[in-house]
Amino acid sequence: MPNTMTIVCIGAGNVATHLAQALYRAGYTILQIISRTEASAEALARTVNARWTNDPQKTEAADIYLYAVSDSALEEVIRKNPQTNGLHVHTAGSMSLLLFEGVKQRGGVLYPLQTFSKEKPVDFKQVPLFIEASTADDANILKQLGSDISNSVLDATSAQRRQLHLAAVFACNFTNHLFAIANDLLKESGLPFDVLHPLIRETVEKIATLSPREAQTGPAIRKDANVMEKHLLKLSDHPQWQEIYRLLSESIMKK
Repeated sequence: MPNTMTIVCIGAGNVATHLAQALYRAGYTILQIISRTEASAEALARTVNARWTNDPQKTEAADIYLYAVSDSALEEVIRKNPQTNGLHVHTAGSMSLLLFEGVKQRGGVLYPLQTFSKEKPVDFKQVPLFIEASTADDANILKQLGSDISNSVLDATSAQRRQLHLAAVFACNFTNHLFAIANDLLKESGLPFDVLHPLIRETVEKIATLSPREAQTGPAIRKDANVMEKHLLKLSDHPQWQEIYRLLSESIMKK
């Protein structure tokens, strides 16, 4: 499919920003950016040579409507879009394709498996894209579109995506929260977080050649009760972190 399709992007957050810009770089025409806040819509629109609005009733006609909004707002935003023609595509990992049923004639999903921040550049070619569509023809459109911006485009059902999203929360969101706790612990001792950077890099690089279970190290896998008790004692002033430490250690020891 040539890059002649026109796209309206609904949303101007982290995912919308990276996705719209990747599509624009691939030669797609981004007609319009729609966001609740006009400033956000305008900021993104200027980077992809698009028009912008904060009024969903002013949604322009396009080949593809790309919804990149929060899961909690998605159903309402889809219903507010007055356009019924074209291919309507959401980007949520945990939301079903069935959201479009009875509301839009054609529906699809384009889920990028990555953590995005507007300020941090991402090589979109390295971002796996998971697609689903209500028809084979629309699935082919999404495969072509996905292949134009990523080296990895895979089919995934709504059920598979929900499981994938859950796994991603453990691998990314929870891991990052543990980094935040580690950062706070180091601050208490006047040490910088970047002393952990080599350890974090090695941990991530190691699972390219070993399974996560094989790569596990630390006092819990060794069942070193003496060290773990000392750690728990150190966390006495942080009972919530103490409980996280205990639960994770128990989980590791059971594997």
